[in-house]
Amino acid sequence: MADMPSSRVRPAFARGPASRRAVRLAWPVVAAPLPTRARPDPRGEHMPSSTDSPVATARLGTVRRIGDTAGHSAFTDLVRHRGRWLCAFREGAGHLSDDGAIRVLASADGRDWAPLARLERPATDLRDPRFVARPDGRLQLLAAAVTGDTTGPGAGPVKSFRTLTWLSADGQRWGEPTPVGERDIWVWQAAWHAGAMYGIGYATREPRFVRLYRSGDGLDLQPTVDTLFLDGYPNESGLVFGPDGTATCLLRRDRETATAQLGRARPPYRHWTWTDLGVQVGGPALLGLPDGRLVAGVRLLDGGPRTAVCAVDPHRGNLTELVTLPSGGDCGYPGLDWHDGVLRVSYYSSHEERTCVYLAEVTLDR
Repeated sequence: MADMPSSRVRPAFARGPASRRAVRLAWPVVAAPLPTRARPDPRGEHMPSSTDSPVATARLGTVRRIGDTAGHSAFTDLVRHRGRWLCAFREGAGHLSDDGAIRVLASADGRDWAPLARLERPATDLRDPRFVARPDGRLQLLAAAVTGDTTGPGAGPVKSFRTLTWLSADGQRWGEPTPVGERDIWVWQAAWHAGAMYGIGYATREPRFVRLYRSGDGLDLQPTVDTLFLDGYPNESGLVFGPDGTATCLLRRDRETATAQLGRARPPYRHWTWTDLGVQVGGPALLGLPDGRLVAGVRLLDGGPRTAVCAVDPHRGNLTELVTLPSGGDCGYPGLDWHDGVLRVSYYSSHEERTCVYLAEVTLDR
């Protein structure tokens, strides 16, 4: 769950009236890699890169607004399943309102989108849906169920967090959710590798930490690293597995030490090497390309809040901003999908007055 960013808009694009028209823009590389600080693996082993070279340049193509029916449409994810794209996001009255529901849209061509499903629960704020592609062909959806409890007379509401998961064969019929993980540890992101699902959860109360979970069925999540990272306020994360089995995590931090961390580990993923990226990110998403390169979608704040596509060099520990998506104010939380040589990015933004969901097409070059 994100904090509310500044309302300043980065003047790299023009603000215009709300419109359903698609726009085509070309964007240059806008930032260089930032200096990093590496934390060695406690075993003293060198962690080589699983990539030959990072993405060098990127070009922004068509951007479409695809979700705008709620007062606040935000916190997206994107997946391609059974020949079509699915985009999930939260609908609510506001960024932190207590009426959140999960909307799922579908599109066969990435241009025309139609409602497919809506998940909601009474007296519950459903937040930040995340797709997980399962090896059995079904889709899994993770989201946080946030409820407000009163602990006693005179006490204010205390928010309680529980991660829920749904399963679906077609993206339309999801059935009843199953609680997974532990109460008040938000399993933000998960991915399957070598017959098991791994998920990273963060503590929503003190003490703040992130924890690595493992499950053989995607439902019974058991801690495999109790304290994956502790310093600062670690929370949201992106997680991918490379062709050689190397796990990579892009981790958000807040408070005084708000710089993002890049973590890497080999099986069985109990010992991690962490690198301080020196930049603050929000809503990180990671994607491994077919050639092994890594890209990230993040919200950046320096120079004004914006949603960006970045190249990730895990060997050098660099995050390089490639493309700024049309965005500003309350924005970010992208989903990433690669198909037929095109990177598609779902995200949300309030640069057109209302907070809406968009889909951008990005071409990546070396």
